Amino acid sequence: MTKTPKKSLFYKFLDFVEWVGNKLPHPATLFALFALSVILASAFVASMGFSAFHPGTGKQITPVNLMNGDGLRRIVTSMVTNFTGFVPLGTVLVAMLGVGVAEGSGLLSAGLRALVLSAPRRLITVVVVFAGILSNAASEAGYVILIPLAAIIFLAVGRHPLAGLAAAFAGVSAGYSANLVLGTVDPLLSGITEEMAKIIDPNYKVNPAANYYFMFASTFLLTFLGTWVTEKIVEPRLGKYKAEEGEVSMEQLTPEEKRGLKIAGLATLACIGLLVLAVVPEGAVLRNPETGDILHSPFLSGIVTIIFIFFLVPGVAYGMATRSLRNDTAVINSMGKSMSGLGVYIVLVFFAAQFVAYFGWTNLGLITAIKGAELLKSIGLTGIPLILSFVIVAGAMNMFMGSASAKWAVMAPIFVPMFMLLGFTPELTQAAYRIGDSVSNVVTPMMSYFALIIAFAQKYNRETGIGTIIATMLPYTIVFLIGWSMFLVGWVSLDLPVGPGAGLYLQKDR
Repeated sequence: MTKTPKKSLFYKFLDFVEWVGNKLPHPATLFALFALSVILASAFVASMGFSAFHPGTGKQITPVNLMNGDGLRRIVTSMVTNFTGFVPLGTVLVAMLGVGVAEGSGLLSAGLRALVLSAPRRLITVVVVFAGILSNAASEAGYVILIPLAAIIFLAVGRHPLAGLAAAFAGVSAGYSANLVLGTVDPLLSGITEEMAKIIDPNYKVNPAANYYFMFASTFLLTFLGTWVTEKIVEPRLGKYKAEEGEVSMEQLTPEEKRGLKIAGLATLACIGLLVLAVVPEGAVLRNPETGDILHSPFLSGIVTIIFIFFLVPGVAYGMATRSLRNDTAVINSMGKSMSGLGVYIVLVFFAAQFVAYFGWTNLGLITAIKGAELLKSIGLTGIPLILSFVIVAGAMNMFMGSASAKWAVMAPIFVPMFMLLGFTPELTQAAYRIGDSVSNVVTPMMSYFALIIAFAQKYNRETGIGTIIATMLPYTIVFLIGWSMFLVGWVSLDLPVGPGAGLYLQKDR
């Protein structure tokens, strides 16, 4: 058994953060309170005569009072459309329908096991971290499948199971935004970013692949950093693990699962082939019908549909091959099961949509952005120092609010317009946010799966608590924050686009 270290001043601070965080209301309640606060603030700011001049048009921007008759009528008549028109809602629901089939058929579980089990022992850590990063494309699959599996894998090869758990947890959560493919979080965040960018430019579009280049490259960086932290810091600190029971055997893939993966792979290749035919040839159906370009094309704007298909078709193929999905009813039930787990999210989105709408109506976001940009310019905090400061702020907020979308819905109305007024694209601002949001996931008790991770760890050490997990995962947070931030600095210095058609500076791109 590992020996729990004595609590230091740092751990006492984390205990305090946990205590404060547990006192906060539910995120949905917070958004309801935020929406109410915006209504009250609009009346106060309007009465005080605050205003700002738009730096682009020179037009005076004044706050809109929602406490008068016009404002209250607008609130009452727009509540439904605020909700149904909220961009992230539809994108997440559609994507999760496909993910639900892939998960319900067993494809995700078998695929992750195949990826990890096929690796040589000396590359186990690399593959676990890498698989963890890739798994976040399937939302919660990595948390419930890969993390406990990684602990078993490490134990089976004579290594400390908590080191395997930590490596997988770091990949799944601390590397949450990096990936080789687009996942459900991409359209979710880009939808919020686009709505906030329209505060400055009503015609601005942010496609779900806005950060793809940067996140693709980050996958390999974080795999290296996660492997280094696991083998050089975490595993030596944990020491040798002595199992109380007999040798743990690794559950191999069954012949039926292997056959299912082959058929799912063929189905995936077929989807890729059809997608290539629909995108690559000149005049292809998913290119921009007016310009023929891939940028700002149906391909990118319809990426959520493509994500849905690329989970649905292989999932159905795997299910038919393994007979885990025997008929269309089983497929529909898998979709329904994935939707049933989104009940709380839908409630949260309802209140978040009202808050975002009210914030936009009042002009408070635009006025705050203009004033904030003027303040930052006056103190000289611009460029890379400003971006790094924003990364740290995003990471710090994670200690009190675990949901990536919830935090972004709060931060985007301020920072996206503010950074646009300073010349940075919304896509770059979103990329910086994703770094801060990701790296601190593994040390915040506010992360929704934190309690589950403790439960997994207690299978190997009954004394495991919050302090144990935080102490184990803190090195990942520190190294990922430093390494990933420096990677972003290098990226900006080289003036590389963060995604298709998504440069760094507005004056260079629009």
